[in-house]
Amino acid sequence: MLEAQSLSKTYKSDGVDYEALKDVDLSVRRGECIAIVGKSGSGKSTLMHLLACLDAPTNGSVLIDGRDTSAFSERAKNSLRNEKFGFVFQQFFLNGRDTVFENVVLPMRIRGASNAEIKTETNAALTAVGLDDKINKKAKDLSGGEKQRVCIARALVGKPEVIFADEPTGNLDSNTGAAVEELLFDLNHEQGITLVVVTHDADLAGRCDRVIEMKDGRIVADLLKEVTAQ
Repeated sequence: MLEAQSLSKTYKSDGVDYEALKDVDLSVRRGECIAIVGKSGSGKSTLMHLLACLDAPTNGSVLIDGRDTSAFSERAKNSLRNEKFGFVFQQFFLNGRDTVFENVVLPMRIRGASNAEIKTETNAALTAVGLDDKINKKAKDLSGGEKQRVCIARALVGKPEVIFADEPTGNLDSNTGAAVEELLFDLNHEQGITLVVVTHDADLAGRCDRVIEMKDGRIVADLLKEVTAQ
């Protein structure tokens, strides 16, 4: 479903080139749950951003369902992100003055969905994350765990094929983080949504089907969990 071919990314800082990603190859299968791990500066977030078409590679290609995204216009990339991808970040990126409803419906408004679609999809997404009773509450009045669940609902409203989660529990206490983890894994297992998680959390990574370890801009390990017969 997602494929990186000879992917490299170089940034310039004060006139100096910094190679964040170096000739990376990676394939992600539909319905897979993978963790991308590594120390700060290892290239894990850069890899996720390129796979999600949030940034463009310096060299190499990202393929979505076999199509090379480098040939896409910016409009096509925007449509791809809006229709196929959902995003959950460590920072919530919510408008605190708006209601939960208004924060969640943003991707659908961008897509030009009808009011009937917006109502149906938003109610379903908020029910899925257990926040249907908070629909009219201001985002600023929510707890950290509730805010992250709003972000997951916002990622869900478009019925994405992939959810990219960058340190999704990084700002949460252990109990709240565990609840958010359960929610993400349930979406993967029950709805077949492909889940790509960038994390420092070894326990979270250990629950994924596959762990990609990054170091100095390269993949140094690709570990697939063994599935035992019941």
